[in-house]
Amino acid sequence: MKTLQTTFFLFVFIPLVNSAPPIQQESFQFYEYDTDVSMGSLIQQDYEMQSKDIRKDGTNVSLDTSLRLQGDDSERNAPPTKDTNLPTCLLCVCLSGSVYCEEIDIESVPPLPKETAYLYARFNKIKRIAVSDFADITTLRRIDFSGNKIEEIEDGAFSKLLLLEELSLAENRLIKLPVLPPKLTTFNANQNRIKSRGIKANAFKKLTNLAYLYLGHNALESVPLNLPESLRILHLQYNNITTITDDTFCKSNNTRYIRTRMDEIRMEGNPILLAKHVNAFSCLRTLPVGTYY
Repeated sequence: MKTLQTTFFLFVFIPLVNSAPPIQQESFQFYEYDTDVSMGSLIQQDYEMQSKDIRKDGTNVSLDTSLRLQGDDSERNAPPTKDTNLPTCLLCVCLSGSVYCEEIDIESVPPLPKETAYLYARFNKIKRIAVSDFADITTLRRIDFSGNKIEEIEDGAFSKLLLLEELSLAENRLIKLPVLPPKLTTFNANQNRIKSRGIKANAFKKLTNLAYLYLGHNALESVPLNLPESLRILHLQYNNITTITDDTFCKSNNTRYIRTRMDEIRMEGNPILLAKHVNAFSCLRTLPVGTYY
């Protein structure tokens, strides 16, 4: 009778041990990790004890990945920004080649992932852009620094950005323009402090793709020279423009010349009477917006 009791006990005990399939056991372990994220020491202990058992089932990779998302020191050792101890993609939002660093009070351009194509760093406290900020980021196509406090841009800061198509420096404190990359289609420097002497004579001449140029609400005394043929929209409203010549938009030595792509020129808010310079607009399909009488 004693032998029969022992055999019966073993018969009951074995199914209890093996009743939970491996998948259910693993999901239970992951559930514990997910609910104890803040307990770093317990995570480390669990990892040491359970990793040996998990490896037997060949599922150690998923466990390691789960732990790495919660407590791996390699994340904390990523290159920090210049203003905080957080990695850029924790301080900002990084998504599919785009980096969003908006309204987080950074004072300089954070280190960017090398695959970054779009950078949005609007409404911060950035004061200066250095050559080193984009030295290794050649994939950029769009940069938006609107609403910062930028006063200085180092020469050559954008020189390696050969793919850059859109650049916004609106609502800053610039008094002069930097050298611009050659493939720009859109450049926005509205609401700065730029004067005519802060724009080089050939600043826009070689930008043969430039279609949209926004320089409104600055301190320009004249229209920039050598505007490219590709230009479609030009905003110069609310500056201090007092003079304009027959060669500003047209060619005084070619009466048949027509600017076929120019759709809009805004010059309202300038101390100039446009009616006195009719010949300056003879090549345009539409007259500039501004004061005529």
